[in-house]
Amino acid sequence: MLNRSWRSRLCLLGATAFAGLLVCEIPPAAAKDIGAHAGSPASATQAKEANKIASEANALSSAEAINESKPMQASLRQPGSSSAKGPYYVDFRARTAASWGHAFIWYGKTSERKVEVAGLTPAGDVLQYVLGYVAFVPSETGASYGDLDPQYLTAHYKVYLNEQDAKRVFAYIKKLQARSPVWNAETANCTAFIGDIAAFMGLKVPNRWQRPENYVNNLKAMNGGRQIVRLEAEDNAPLKDLGRRLSF
Repeated sequence: MLNRSWRSRLCLLGATAFAGLLVCEIPPAAAKDIGAHAGSPASATQAKEANKIASEANALSSAEAINESKPMQASLRQPGSSSAKGPYYVDFRARTAASWGHAFIWYGKTSERKVEVAGLTPAGDVLQYVLGYVAFVPSETGASYGDLDPQYLTAHYKVYLNEQDAKRVFAYIKKLQARSPVWNAETANCTAFIGDIAAFMGLKVPNRWQRPENYVNNLKAMNGGRQIVRLEAEDNAPLKDLGRRLSF
C-alpha cells in the first residue's frame, strides 16, 4: 500500500511538471485564449506568465534578427545603387486632356529630380487643334500643360540607358524636335512622335492611331515590359540611315 501511495504521488508530480512545460511552450495567442477561458485564477496567472515569457523571447529574437541583418543591408547598399538599372532614362507617358489625351516623354538622369519633357502638340489653342484634323498646323515640342502633373497621368513605360546610349538618344530627341515644325491629328501626332523615339531606341512600336493611354500600354506590352535598353552599334543606328536618306 505504501509503495502504491508513493507511486501515485510521483505520477501526480510528473503530470504537474509536464503541464507546466506545456504552458511554457504555448504561443502568445494560445496563452491569451487560455487566460480568457480558464475557470480558476491560477490558470489565468499561468497563462499571463507564459504570454509574458513568450513575448519577451519573441522581442529578443526579433531584435537579434534586425541586428544581424544590418551588416548585410549595409553591404547591399552601394553608392549609386538607385541607378542600378541605368544612370539615364526615357519615360514614355500618357495623360488626360480635354480630347483624346496626350502622349509625351520625360527623360534625364536617374539620380536627378529635374526632367526634360518632349512631345508634339499644336501651337495655340482650340482653333489650331480643330484645324489640325484637316490640315497641318504649327507645333510645339516641349512641355505642355499637365505634362508635369502626376494627377493627370494615365500610363507610363520607363526604360533605362547607360551614358553612351543616353547621349545618342537625347541628341536624337533634340533633332526630332527641331524637324517637327507641324502637327496633324492623323499623321504628325503625339503618338507618332514618341513612337519615333521608341523605334530609334530599338523598341517595338504599335500603330499611331490609338489613344495615348492605349499606345503607351501597348508599347510596354509589345516589349515585354523590358526596363533596360541597349542600342545597336552606332554604325547601324537609324539616325545615320535617316541622315543618308535626307542627303539624297
